Order: sequence, then C-alpha cells, then structure tokens
Amino acid sequence: MLTDPENFLLANPLVTPVHIKPEWYFLWVYAILRSIPNKLGGVIALFAALLILFILPFTSVNNKSGIIFYPINQILFWILAASWIILTWIGGRPVEDPFIIIGQLFTVIYFSFYILNPTISYTWDNLLKL
Repeated sequence: MLTDPENFLLANPLVTPVHIKPEWYFLWVYAILRSIPNKLGGVIALFAALLILFILPFTSVNNKSGIIFYPINQILFWILAASWIILTWIGGRPVEDPFIIIGQLFTVIYFSFYILNPTISYTWDNLLKL
C-alpha cells in the first residue's frame, strides 16, 4: 500500500519514463541537455557548460583585481546567477511547450555570459584609459 504503483510495471528498455529526472545539483545541466533538439549537440552543450567553468579563471583579461571595478560585469554576473536558478527549475519540469522555450532562452543567456564578460571587461578597461 505504501509503495509506488509504477514499481510493479514491466520495464521497457526502449522507453524512458517521463518522471525520471536527475538530482537537484544536476538539473541545470540537464536543462541545457534537453534544450538542444539534436542529441549530439545536446551532449556537446552539456560538456561545454561544465568545461567552461574550468576554463573561466584562465580567460580573465581584467586590469583590476575585483569585479567591483566593473559595474556592467556585476549586472552580467547576477543575470548568470538568475539563469542558473531558472535552468535548475526548468530541469525539474516536464518537457512541455513553455518549459522548452524558456530552457532554450536561458541556455543562450548562460553561454552568452562567457562571451560577453571578457569582452565588456576589456572594453571597460580601454574606456578608463581615455
């Protein structure tokens, strides 16, 4: 009486159940994986999302030592934090119409941060030299 009735259904190795999802700390990566319609592209985006976190410290082009000197980059950081939270939420939602588009939008926002952050830092440093 206290168990899930789906535990007693016959397993089908060709169909993944719709209620399966990863643990909460993998949901943001799972949302990125699901947002790409191509399977290979989704796997590449998944590994790129993780690899970019390890590459980020080596891409610093800042002349100053802290983000406090870069106000636009502070805004970009909080947009990245919000996109990470929303991707975590989307990863736990079912694959339905509004959640697919929201996941794709915030996947683009997530990857855009890593392109815009060094570019804006470099531009900000050059503007301060003038």
